[in-house]
Amino acid sequence: MTYSGAVKVGGPADVHELTDLMISKVAVGSMNNNAYLLRCRYTGEQLLIDAAAEPHTLLRLIGDDGIMSVVTTHQHGDHWQALAEVVAATGARTCAGKYDAQGIAVPTDVLLQDGDTVRVGRVELTARHLTGHTPGSIVLIYDDPHGHPHVFTGDCLFPGGVGNTWGDPAAFVTLLDDVQHKLFDRLPDESWVYPGHGGDTTLGDERPKLGEWRERGW
Repeated sequence: MTYSGAVKVGGPADVHELTDLMISKVAVGSMNNNAYLLRCRYTGEQLLIDAAAEPHTLLRLIGDDGIMSVVTTHQHGDHWQALAEVVAATGARTCAGKYDAQGIAVPTDVLLQDGDTVRVGRVELTARHLTGHTPGSIVLIYDDPHGHPHVFTGDCLFPGGVGNTWGDPAAFVTLLDDVQHKLFDRLPDESWVYPGHGGDTTLGDERPKLGEWRERGW
């Protein structure tokens, strides 16, 4: 079946099957958070992005093979409510942005900085530090050698705009600048965007709107 990225709380995961990586997306919790399970097709090693809520749902998705790591995209509580339970059940190491780790209730084992590599089996992802939604939000980029990039943006980029900056003009400009310089200026239109809530998009679908976002200020 074709992957769409359309998931709902209580519903099944949607699976994006790539040559080297399988990406399973599931929606959890009262804030409709997305969690993503990445599985290396060569080694079977798995990594979870955002143990947001519903630990039973996430552990069922993970299955008996367990996970090596959990990456928390940023410090807001709706993105790590299930982290303690998932780590306790799997023994996974925790990863988060260096400047957001202190705001996450579960201790962080690996402090990620801009440009750091995160591995799941033979697959490598690149962490990018974006400021504005939080001080240390982390975006993960998988530059698929067999296709286009795949970008896990947390709450920094959604269909229709960047993440919430709560009416702070300076934070908005900082976030939009980071999103533009570190994502849009470096990656092609085909790049698939997996946000922290709601449906997916591509950089090509959003690129024409950058000027509109900057003008409107949110």
